[in-house]
Amino acid sequence: MTLEKLAGKLELTAVTGDISGREFNGVYAGDFLSRAMSHVHFGELWITIMNNRNVIAVASLTDCAAVILAEGVELLPDALEAAEENDIVILSSPKSVYELCVSVHEATLRDE
Repeated sequence: MTLEKLAGKLELTAVTGDISGREFNGVYAGDFLSRAMSHVHFGELWITIMNNRNVIAVASLTDCAAVILAEGVELLPDALEAAEENDIVILSSPKSVYELCVSVHEATLRDE
């Protein structure tokens, strides 16, 4: 499924990056950066409430498809700048991490 399609279904807001045509192939949800570094894989979504520059570093290292910020969390200004400089796709949602996981799962099931 493409990020664009998912963003439309889940009413995600694109904060940075171009989501058109970009696909994702899995999801990881978590806030420990060291765990995320070892568990977020290429092309996956990473759902978190972390909003600092280190999130951008981990997203870049793991080459995830996008970071989804849950609970209406906004990136700190230096993290936003780093995301834009590194072409990291950041999406935002007012939903909780749990709600996002369920919604992504349901959206991908209906997309098959």
